[in-house]
Amino acid sequence: MHGATFPVYEWQKFLTHPFADFFSLPWEEFVLEHNRHHASTVDLLIQGEFGWDPEEFHYALQQWAGPMGPNWYKYLLTVPWIPIIHFFGLNDTGSLFALEWWMHFPDEGTGGKCNKEFWSKWVPRRVKHNAFVLSLWACVWLLGTWPLGRPLSEGWRFMFAVSFFARIGYSAAWMFITNFTHSLPWNEFLANDPGRTWPVLHNMMALILGGKHRWNEMLFHDVHHAFPNAVGTLSQRGRFHGWEKVHDAAAEVLHRGLWKANGDEETQMQKTQKKRSMMMKQGK
Repeated sequence: MHGATFPVYEWQKFLTHPFADFFSLPWEEFVLEHNRHHASTVDLLIQGEFGWDPEEFHYALQQWAGPMGPNWYKYLLTVPWIPIIHFFGLNDTGSLFALEWWMHFPDEGTGGKCNKEFWSKWVPRRVKHNAFVLSLWACVWLLGTWPLGRPLSEGWRFMFAVSFFARIGYSAAWMFITNFTHSLPWNEFLANDPGRTWPVLHNMMALILGGKHRWNEMLFHDVHHAFPNAVGTLSQRGRFHGWEKVHDAAAEVLHRGLWKANGDEETQMQKTQKKRSMMMKQGK
């Protein structure tokens, strides 16, 4: 999703998320919308600071009422909806998100006219991608018929079962990436250096996610957002350089500060980062 990550062969673009939903964004637009997310949200806790962020609705559900502590009862009305909207496809690889993105992109032409590449470039690409996705779901439908001794009309039973569990998996992954890392409670918790204070949780979550190189994504998402292309994904760097080296380098970046002081009042994110970097340095 970051930098020049386009596959060598065209067919590889179709393999990233075909089972996430019944239709979705093509790979190229998946990269574009994620770049839009980074361009508009540099500070994790100030969504849409520099323009429309495709993820804004998610953040509104979990931060609309201010700090979680004194407003916890208000969030009881909105936070439970987060896994539900993920399940029905309001995430980067889902159908509802694709509809939201298509309503905003590509930008209209001069004078409100249709974008000149809309019919020649974007529509064919979307049709090609989703034709492939639908063909896979058609295969799943067929697998649920004769191989299971059922008529063609009952293939939906197997297809819905596959879709149900695929949606649970994708929802869980995107809740970590989208909601968990951008939440105020989590970033306040990180300020207390959970790697030292809560070693059991630290190791357990690293195991669940598939290694500490992936857990670095959750611990240093603020660094990733400040330098999305220069840093890239911390898990990928961890595969080549080891999780600990990447962890220490990200901690050093936080200690030095992500932004230069300009005289403005420090944001909540800057305050938590300072506290966190000081405690990490003390723990060494």
